[in-house]
Amino acid sequence: MGDLEIEGDDQGIMAITFLDKEVAPSTVIPESLKDAVQQLDEYFAKKRTVFDLKLNAQGTEFQTKVWRTLQTIPFGKTASYLDMAKTLGDPKVIRAAASANGKNPISIVIPCHRVIGSDGSLTGYAGGLHRKKWLLEHESPVKQVSLF
Repeated sequence: MGDLEIEGDDQGIMAITFLDKEVAPSTVIPESLKDAVQQLDEYFAKKRTVFDLKLNAQGTEFQTKVWRTLQTIPFGKTASYLDMAKTLGDPKVIRAAASANGKNPISIVIPCHRVIGSDGSLTGYAGGLHRKKWLLEHESPVKQVSLF
């Protein structure tokens, strides 16, 4: 999966980003990020399915509405971009919803990886499709050779 960079302060987590290059892990974790580090460690250890973190994602009103909607997709489940648009109240906003999904700054915690194509295919993921595939398989209640 690679390394994650977590950005935030006392106002909340602002970003969780996959890094494509290996970096030395920080030896000092700011107090405001300790819960995020712990909860992500638990998630990757399969001991956490729901996050309880103060978030402070910066975006437009529509983007934040999409990001809140993403948080309603349960662990181990997926939704299509069309499902997202319908949940937002208008199937015609599918492209705008997909665009906002792609601008999600808080990977994993705001689970944009759980959104797939209407035909069940893996589609765009800012962290890379290989990571999206891994995350969906990690969350899948059914263990098999490969989900996708």
